[in-house]
Amino acid sequence: MLQNRLIALDTETTGLYPKYGDRLISIGCVEIQQNGEPGRTYHQLLNPDRPVSIGAQRVHGYSWEMLKDEPRFAEIADEFLDFVGGATLVIHNARFDTGFLNAELKKIDRGSISDYCSGILDTLALARRLRPGQPASLDALCKAFSIDSSARVKHGALIDSLLLVRVYNALTKLS
Repeated sequence: MLQNRLIALDTETTGLYPKYGDRLISIGCVEIQQNGEPGRTYHQLLNPDRPVSIGAQRVHGYSWEMLKDEPRFAEIADEFLDFVGGATLVIHNARFDTGFLNAELKKIDRGSISDYCSGILDTLALARRLRPGQPASLDALCKAFSIDSSARVKHGALIDSLLLVRVYNALTKLS
């Protein structure tokens, strides 16, 4: 029997609050193969139609100038949804990423991300349950599980998704 597809997903944004107009600027996805290894990937930079906050630029390094010629979410929505369709999404701090994905989908009358996937597994909640009282950020978990994150100079949706595959594998060995 074929197990449900798992996809590690991360986003980068113009700021912290979609309800105040912050937008997605990057989506990264990595399929988690049945053997736990990273599989196919999906990565897309996006034109957010607004400036990127200075705080967000410090985190991921993207400015409005770098993104203004990228496609808008509406232009890549079908391709993205085809990639994640039917999968369980593995997301670190799922509330944040799904909030932004849902805001973008709402703008184009396409429902919510849960309409397209079979479930969402929040590794932040999983880490807090399995390692109570211990730091649970992606960086802290990489350190705790000796996952090499040296290639990650700044946050990036694709590299963070690749690290998340390793973190997910380590967490599921604990459960």
